[in-house]
Amino acid sequence: MFSKILIANRGEVAIRVIRACREMGVATVAVCSEADRDALHVSLSDESCCIGPARARDSYLNQAAIISAALATHAEAIHPGYGFLSENAEFAELCERFGIAFIGAPASVIALMGDKDEARRTMLAAGVPVIPGSDCVASVAAAVAAAETVGYPLMVKARAGGGGRGIRRVEEPAELEGAFNAATAEAAAAFGDGAVYLERFVAPAKHVEMQLIADSRGNVVCLGERDCSVQRKHQKLIEESPCTALTDETRAAMTRSAVAAAKAVDYIGVGTVEFLLDGAGNYYFMEMNTRLQVEHPVTELTTGIDLVKWQLRVASGQSLGFAQADITPRGHALECRVNAEDSANNHRPSGGRVTTLHVPGGPWVRFDTAIYGGYEIPPFYDSLLGKLIVHAATRDEAIRKMKAALAELTIDGVTHNAEYLAALLAAPEFVSGKYFVNSDILTNATEVAE
Repeated sequence: MFSKILIANRGEVAIRVIRACREMGVATVAVCSEADRDALHVSLSDESCCIGPARARDSYLNQAAIISAALATHAEAIHPGYGFLSENAEFAELCERFGIAFIGAPASVIALMGDKDEARRTMLAAGVPVIPGSDCVASVAAAVAAAETVGYPLMVKARAGGGGRGIRRVEEPAELEGAFNAATAEAAAAFGDGAVYLERFVAPAKHVEMQLIADSRGNVVCLGERDCSVQRKHQKLIEESPCTALTDETRAAMTRSAVAAAKAVDYIGVGTVEFLLDGAGNYYFMEMNTRLQVEHPVTELTTGIDLVKWQLRVASGQSLGFAQADITPRGHALECRVNAEDSANNHRPSGGRVTTLHVPGGPWVRFDTAIYGGYEIPPFYDSLLGKLIVHAATRDEAIRKMKAALAELTIDGVTHNAEYLAALLAAPEFVSGKYFVNSDILTNATEVAE
């Protein structure tokens, strides 16, 4: 096991890693921007280094500064968290070059899965169901020709990156040229790679992801699924496990497909295979996230397995201490992402100083956050204030518990979306479990929250 690691991230995920390290007797080094000098992860770590100005490109994305901090503090490994450099193959290679363990997937796997077009071909070869689509199309003319085979409606999707950027939905041929130009321009600006491909639009559909962990000895275990279908602008808001739409047979098949996907690329570490599940029970590979997911606590509460600790163990060369037969998820877990935003005004980002913070408690209630009373929300990063997670014996009980926790959560001084999340939980579509990506549940909840 490592004796000291550097955490190349900020916010609640940095604190999550620090806590796991403390329990394991591993020393931590925090990095921070100038805007984050008073951040909680800085005060909780054993050591800290300021690595640049406030903007992420000058600090949390500054690979040279992060490597220099790791070398100066004699850190043996770097945990990238999620976002920032967590799926950057170049950074993973840089860590290896300087003899620093990267707590994540191998650089070659990150590069392969980051190329969505190549990932599709790899999954097809591995026998994993893939959404009907095309190879990369280099021009509008090529896109028009490919669309005749793919069919409408379809999606124009960036080969690189993620987070909903470089994606456009096309309902009919007349929309294709504009969508192609917009998606390629956005992808080039966001990822430095404007390549796109076409994919059939599957609707109605649920976004279901399977949590994996694999060691360097070829052992791969799937820890169950999460339903991440409540999204706004491709950003997840509520996640739950188990997924109400999965039969035992489909769940078993998706588990086998997820494990096959990991084995096809010699995966090591914690990762997630994301699928679309259509109304007929067919599922299709979308992508593999080669990192820890924001919603990983949902799986931790249903399985009792600490994913961050196992990340560290696997990265240090240890083998998994459990097999697929040992995994029996229990009960039901929900996670709500509490964001600094004004839901009544088109979800406009919010800022300010936290004047009062009260965190709900009780059995199986967890709030992962980096805020505290008096904390000033910096305007340079994402709007996540914290993740509220609950676990109960049944789904109905979990929903009631989450509603109670949201009602008790107090964050004064900053406008946030707790009431909007409560409205989502109360929506008939959510209560029934019959909700899908891009369903009306979001619009209806906004009207209630207003």
